[in-house]
Amino acid sequence: MSATPDPRTTTASGADVRVRFCPSPTGLPHVGLIRTVLFNWAYARHNGGKLVFRIEDTDAARDSEESYQQLLDALRWMNIDWDEGVEVGGPHAPYRQSQRHEIYREVLDKLVAAGAVYESYSTAEEIDARNEANGRAKQLGYDNFDRDLTEEQKAAFRAEGRQPAWRLRVPDHDLSYVDLIRGEVTFPAGSFPDFVLVRAGGVPLYPFVNPVDDALMGITHVIRGEDLMPSTARQLALYSALVDAGVTTFIPRFGHMPLVLGETGNKKLSKRDPQADLFLQREKGFIHEGLLNYLSLLGWSLASDRDVFSLEEMIAAFDIADVNPNPARFDQKKAEAINGDHIRMLDADDFAARIVPYLAGAGLIDEEPRAEHRAIIAEAAPLVQERVQLLGEVPGMLGFLFVSDVTYAEDALKGLPANAAEVLTASTRALEGVDDFTAAGVQQALSTALVDELGLKPRVAYGPPRVALTGRRVSPPLFESMELLGKTETLRRLDALVQHLG
Repeated sequence: MSATPDPRTTTASGADVRVRFCPSPTGLPHVGLIRTVLFNWAYARHNGGKLVFRIEDTDAARDSEESYQQLLDALRWMNIDWDEGVEVGGPHAPYRQSQRHEIYREVLDKLVAAGAVYESYSTAEEIDARNEANGRAKQLGYDNFDRDLTEEQKAAFRAEGRQPAWRLRVPDHDLSYVDLIRGEVTFPAGSFPDFVLVRAGGVPLYPFVNPVDDALMGITHVIRGEDLMPSTARQLALYSALVDAGVTTFIPRFGHMPLVLGETGNKKLSKRDPQADLFLQREKGFIHEGLLNYLSLLGWSLASDRDVFSLEEMIAAFDIADVNPNPARFDQKKAEAINGDHIRMLDADDFAARIVPYLAGAGLIDEEPRAEHRAIIAEAAPLVQERVQLLGEVPGMLGFLFVSDVTYAEDALKGLPANAAEVLTASTRALEGVDDFTAAGVQQALSTALVDELGLKPRVAYGPPRVALTGRRVSPPLFESMELLGKTETLRRLDALVQHLG
């Protein structure tokens, strides 16, 4: 038989493109999941097509409403929207598998009528026993024994009280398709047996409901992870039966994205790895623009010499055919560097608004900041926007502006020069005479007193005042920080460190 791709495969393009994102609501969202929806979303937006968001929640033991809400939270935070699906509706509702059992029953009836599926009564023990008796390895699994049961044999099984599972009659020829990312792929005839679509008792399984939902929702392009590639053979077999049974008119195209590896070794990034935890990355201070930019680089690139770009630029250029099939490695430092670039691209007011939850989370301000705190944030935000890679770094940088008593970091105290008290005293004398307490006025006074008169290098000269004001070795620009604190508070903090050093 021919191993060429099925001629009934869709040729949809442009606005006819329909992709889907269909996670199970189990556990916390992870970056691999977001990379999947990102590529689907970008492909739909690039083509002017549609993204369908549905939920695969048929595993009552593992699925949870909490996880479902977290999925919604994740997508909304990432600013990824969808055209049909949960929360927004659409012509193919409902979009949760747990609400579609009658639909699956109707599709099964059509497959039964078309002769594409058959009743199977074999137990696992019986399959193992037959394999052993016939010299077949147990791992080969089901032997297609029930394909040709007579009505008398079926009746005898029913008389024993057995309920049948329903298995797909897998084609006896090679199955081929052209992967959108990897090119032509062929699954040889006999590489997998007839498989169960519906368990005894009527419970539909994932290998059945997933392609059925795709078929009924008109999904034209299935873009998913490389780890799901082996299941494509079964999907092709089922799709062929669904077309023959009149459930759908075409077979979708498939594309399998590269694995995302952890930072070391050659293992897939585990859900348990800290880097994989989407909300942990948000807690650290990623902004959605930066994280999506980085995740897009896990298999795709805008240009060989350019890593930082906007989502609009990605959408304009994105084609799933340009995705590299080779595994991609998650690099936390590179992700943070790209995030920092995107932080610097934010408007000043936008940046100031985004740091409020982090300052509030650190207990420095109220969740709804008071007017005086808003004023401080507006003035201070530009001082750190150029210096941070993560929003989570901001409380440490600006915390000194919202407290009355500074806590000195141990490394900051250890780094002070032996003459720190002398430097602080000289700083106080110099600043007491400054009437124009602006960054420029403060800089002029300290430069004259510490660099010119004491002969200190700037790094040594300004270290003690920095620690006095902020408690840290690294802080926003010193002179601007003094201006923000004001003359009285600046002098008080300089004296406090002198007293602390004793």
